[in-house]
Amino acid sequence: MKVLLTGANGYVGRRLLPELLNQGHEVVCAVRDKMRLGLDKETLSLITIWEVDFLDDINLDNCPTEIDIAYFLIHSMSSSTETFDLMEAKTAQNFNLYSEHMNIKQVIYLSGIVNDPKLSKHMLSRNNVEKILYGGKPNLTVLKAGIIVGSGSSSFEIIRDLCEKLPIMITPKWVLTKTQPIAIRDVIKYLIGVQNREDCFNESFDIGGPNVITYKQMMQLYAKTRGIKLAIITIPVMTPKLSSYWLYFVTSTSYKLAMNLVDSMKVEVICKDNRLQKLLKIKSISYVDAIKLAFQKIEQNLVISSWKDSLTSSGLKGNLTNYIQIPNFGCLKDSKKIKILNSKQVLENIWSIGGQKGWYYGNWMWQLRGFIDKLFGGVGLRRGRTSPTHLDNGDSLDFWRVLLADKENKRLLLFAEMKVPGEAWLEFRIDENNYLHQIATFRPRGLFGRLYWYSMLPFHFFIFNGMIKRIANSK
Repeated sequence: MKVLLTGANGYVGRRLLPELLNQGHEVVCAVRDKMRLGLDKETLSLITIWEVDFLDDINLDNCPTEIDIAYFLIHSMSSSTETFDLMEAKTAQNFNLYSEHMNIKQVIYLSGIVNDPKLSKHMLSRNNVEKILYGGKPNLTVLKAGIIVGSGSSSFEIIRDLCEKLPIMITPKWVLTKTQPIAIRDVIKYLIGVQNREDCFNESFDIGGPNVITYKQMMQLYAKTRGIKLAIITIPVMTPKLSSYWLYFVTSTSYKLAMNLVDSMKVEVICKDNRLQKLLKIKSISYVDAIKLAFQKIEQNLVISSWKDSLTSSGLKGNLTNYIQIPNFGCLKDSKKIKILNSKQVLENIWSIGGQKGWYYGNWMWQLRGFIDKLFGGVGLRRGRTSPTHLDNGDSLDFWRVLLADKENKRLLLFAEMKVPGEAWLEFRIDENNYLHQIATFRPRGLFGRLYWYSMLPFHFFIFNGMIKRIANSK
């Protein structure tokens, strides 16, 4: 079958793609920016890429046709606290217009459980998208999930951050809200299982794991599974805004996502029925087993996708290609080069930078800069990196975004997502004469931007000199 996969570089899309290919489907990946799909050459040879933004006006020039099944996995929750619902509605409306041209037989939409009468703005938006998609011509199958648990999922990583960093937690009362978490493996089974099934056409199904537990119990079970001591004290006085700041500072989530999550965490997310589980004969994975499976992937460095790599929470406006050409006019630079003996080892050092490895020199200064960035509403260093040794275009890397990870041509280009009065690039490149080049470029915004750069020169002197020497000589 010919399958359209929207949100192909998202958390669920990256997990679903290999399963679709294993089934032998002809897959068309719909992405806003083909440069950040982050797939190996073998996989790229098996798929077709359709570069499209469903928020833009309809353009049928490269639109695929005769699609059997389309997966609608597009969400905008982390891009805005105020207008994401309007963005999601427009995306669904435009998708319907495209679907008429593509002659789609079945659309499969992954939504959220909306059984509580008091829904959050996020859940109301998901429900509205469902209604819009039902107004389209294709047969629609809606799968409604709650908390998705898996290596790299936003919910799992937030709980992991909280439990690993805070042995004693003072929490708001929303931690007593009940939810029904589901393992990412089960989500993929459901998404695959409803393909081309007429008994699933124009139907909506709740999907969840076997455990109905509170967020507090989720954290307690996580701590028990990981052998961590954890004390949780619940108080009724923490406002939603204060709760959002609490999540933002303690975890790696952005403030926008934290606001939307807190708003939704006050609502019970429990399945009404298990019709689809019985229909597809799926045996659900327990919450504890889902944690264990997630850590198997983490410990083996096999995390396929992470919510942290989503561009919706980045500072980039538009595609990565808009930033790859480093400007020269009006820029301030710090350029260094050093002769190296083992280019292969140095390349591995470059590709391992950041995250747990750190920045090779003055890590405490990088951490201080990350803390200051958090204070001013930036991303800080807590995002880390998805893999300790592998980088793809579009990956988050502490408070940087990977613009270009070209190992074949020995070049890594990063763009700063920390709060700075301007735009900043950091480039590592090994030339044909075995020189390592390290170039920091800053395009200041006004007088304050220039003052910022010159005030940082003493720190740059030590950090950049120390960094290039350690990268060149570390083994």
